[in-house]
Amino acid sequence: MTGGDQVGLPEHVSSVAPGVWRIRVPLPGSPLRNLNSWVVTSDGQALVIDTGFNMPECLDAMKSGLAAIGANPSRTSFMLTHMHSDHTGLVGRLAAPGTDIFMGRLDAPFMDPGMNWWNPMVDYAVQNGFGRQQISDALASHPGIKFHPGAIGPMKLLEDGDSITVGDRELACVLTPGHTPGHICLYDRQARLLFSGDHVLGDITPHIESWAYRFNALKCFMSSLEKIRGLDVVQALPGHRGTIAELGPRIDQLVAHHAARADETVQVLAGGCMTAYEIASRMTWDVRAPSWEQFPITQKWFAVGETIAHLRWLEDSGRVRRQIEDGIARFCVGE
Repeated sequence: MTGGDQVGLPEHVSSVAPGVWRIRVPLPGSPLRNLNSWVVTSDGQALVIDTGFNMPECLDAMKSGLAAIGANPSRTSFMLTHMHSDHTGLVGRLAAPGTDIFMGRLDAPFMDPGMNWWNPMVDYAVQNGFGRQQISDALASHPGIKFHPGAIGPMKLLEDGDSITVGDRELACVLTPGHTPGHICLYDRQARLLFSGDHVLGDITPHIESWAYRFNALKCFMSSLEKIRGLDVVQALPGHRGTIAELGPRIDQLVAHHAARADETVQVLAGGCMTAYEIASRMTWDVRAPSWEQFPITQKWFAVGETIAHLRWLEDSGRVRRQIEDGIARFCVGE
């Protein structure tokens, strides 16, 4: 089957360029709706970039999509752009024994199901205004926990500048921290394609959150946007929604969005010092709920994490200051 041949493909599978396929994987219950699993094929080999949640609907879509493409399981490897379960959840169920599984070195430790990395996040959430029962409820419904892939065996860990070979194609690894500390994009220089994961999305804004003070997620994200700006890209292929024909203008939009959100954060703080939770409750959000009190608890978790990311960025620039009293962090307009 050639890259431009759409005949006989199921509805959720399409060819977007020679040797490049998109499998739309449903994400039930997620506002993202679908994951784009990209498959690169060459000389009988295939590389699957991201997989979907560890749930039956996603598994059915991936299996039927890979079969339609004609991917040979024994010659199919996997690349996980970052740690989140909508991108990693199925790799352990799809990869054949001995299959290469690639992932960025910085995100890979979070794939260990025995690593209790939620505990520090809980303490940090309490410090930033969450109640412990709210946290318990949020984590109970968090997709990162519910649809985790579990143990997946050894992985080949990637650094910035490494490459993955698929037949006669070479994909360069570009470390783009921000959405996660170890997020990696793949760049096909010859085809001028960027597999952008969740670093750059076309019609929605990537979620940037902070649940550890040492990682200035938004600062990293902004730097990572500038890092990819200079790449010669005819099309960016993101992890969700539509493809991106003009990368530079989309980067400009994302930079402007976060600048506006930072300004809104400072405006909220004009009312006095507040916790991140209190600030988030006064921000504007694209969530279908009549009030903050009626936000789904998982959406509150995401909203507060995003608010902390902006506060951390603002604190670095001196526009906001942080003070801790009795174990609770409050933010005030900088002086």
